[in-house]
Amino acid sequence: MKELFAFLRRFVRPYRRNLVGSVAYNLLSAILNVFSFALIVPILRILFKISTETYDYIPFSQSEGIRDFFRLFKNNFFYKVTDFINLYGESKTLLILGLVLIVMTFFKTACYFGSAAVMVPLRNGIVRDIRIQIYDKILSLPMGFFSKERKGDIITRMSGDVSEIENSIAQSLDMLIKNPILILVYLGTLVAISWQMTIFTIVIGPLIIWVMGSIGRKLKANSLVVQSFWSETMSELEETLGGLRVIKAFLAEGKMSRRFSSSSEQLRKASNRVHMRQALAHPVSEFMGTALIVVVLWFGGTLILGNKASIDASTFIWYMTILYSVINPIKDFSKAGYAIPKGLASVERIDKILLAENNITDCENPVELTELKNEIRYTGVSFSYEADREVLRDIDLTIPRGKTIALVGQSGSGKSTLVDLLPRFYDVREGSITIDGKDIRNVSLKSLRGLMGNVNQEAILFNDTFYNNITFGVKDATREQVIAAAKIANAHDFIMETENGYETNIGDRGCLLSGGQRQRISIARAILKNPPILILDEATSALDTESERLVQEALERLMKDRTTIAIAHRLSTIKNADEICVLHEGRIVERGTHEQLIALDGYYKRLHDMQQL
Repeated sequence: MKELFAFLRRFVRPYRRNLVGSVAYNLLSAILNVFSFALIVPILRILFKISTETYDYIPFSQSEGIRDFFRLFKNNFFYKVTDFINLYGESKTLLILGLVLIVMTFFKTACYFGSAAVMVPLRNGIVRDIRIQIYDKILSLPMGFFSKERKGDIITRMSGDVSEIENSIAQSLDMLIKNPILILVYLGTLVAISWQMTIFTIVIGPLIIWVMGSIGRKLKANSLVVQSFWSETMSELEETLGGLRVIKAFLAEGKMSRRFSSSSEQLRKASNRVHMRQALAHPVSEFMGTALIVVVLWFGGTLILGNKASIDASTFIWYMTILYSVINPIKDFSKAGYAIPKGLASVERIDKILLAENNITDCENPVELTELKNEIRYTGVSFSYEADREVLRDIDLTIPRGKTIALVGQSGSGKSTLVDLLPRFYDVREGSITIDGKDIRNVSLKSLRGLMGNVNQEAILFNDTFYNNITFGVKDATREQVIAAAKIANAHDFIMETENGYETNIGDRGCLLSGGQRQRISIARAILKNPPILILDEATSALDTESERLVQEALERLMKDRTTIAIAHRLSTIKNADEICVLHEGRIVERGTHEQLIALDGYYKRLHDMQQL
């Protein structure tokens, strides 16, 4: 229950008014229900002429305590019924009681509807809030978090786990509010009718609760297993969709099918265990409830037949009616007890995202940078993704304003990592990176990343129009500026050849475009942002010769008068760089211009000769 209350504190707080409304409606519904059942007693007395007792009116001011008040209320109620019988006869009195029952039932059901209606915005609002919180957290988490997580698992937590919370916890909130109110009101009524029989009922009641609880205790653990297998299945589906070309090329359809079937079979077995326990909930609660009714019926009937009961037969029937009514909320309460552990298991899984530590944050009073005035400097920078393996060691590098610095080296030498440290996708473990003498850890992330534009090896585009992809992240851009950026990037002509020009949708990740076209759109996006620092991560390595020529022309226009850090495999694209740094096993082993490095006859010369060959 601690986990449930913690969940409610986190997500239900904005909907306090809905909770208050639900409590009020449910309380009214319970009270009206009790009084509508109370009409059974005079109806039975009239129909079966059970009692010939006479009643005198007693003012309520004479009551002493709540129990005496109920006694006076019962007395005065029967006095009024007797008075009606004397005035209008038994038949008309019965009709009047029936009409009163109809009216009370109408208001009772109206309150029941009201209690459900005020919970609808709460239930859907909680689900919306959780989804938004997860999405915002995903946007804020550092890149290192996603290198350890599978995308399919994250998608499952966003979809399946949130849906599970909606189906179990959110839908159970109504039961958690309504049922305790009904139980308390009904138990209070039972005590008022006959405290002796109520004590007997309460003594055997905990047995029912224990049996129901023993079924639900293992449900959370089983639900965690199910969600884990569901994540595994979704991850394999996501990997299959991403690698379909390779799967077909290597004739691996059978292998992947067997792998997916194995995961699906594990999911089926785990789901069977959970659903069997859920299916057991209703029969057990129904059986135990009926057993309770029979035991109390036997006990109360024995007292009445032996003339030892404090109530008459008609009141005993009212008592049994209320007792049967209390069984339903107990059963619903037990259903919530089975459903909530499943939802809490999903809460535990999404909390791995929501409560994940984000170590890439702004310091207490961050510095705002609006421009690069002098230089970027790496001083003694070391970095490792894992504690036992350094990726970068003792990097010292100065990048003057307006210069182009190229990074070359074998795959795994640390080029991309060196660049990723500058926008703080990761933080350095040792040393520092400064811009104009200011440590980037003391600079606000927004202003730091606002200085930079990226063009990556894989052009990252969105399922949207040309126009929206180019203006992505740029506020208040005019159409003229977008067209000018596209022209500089050699993209305007092929955009205008499409059916709707700049309003044409480019498909998922730009799948309707060629590699060169996608890259030129990403360059146009960087041109429109007009950043003082440009990061090029192997921007032409995946292109054919013609596309490379067009992209290289666009890049040269983009790089003009900007501070540029370029990662390159094709050395021909960075011959004109102001300085070329050669990385090997996380260190800068050579630096200089193209001609100087060729003259050194070292690492760079070997890379150059291999490409020439």
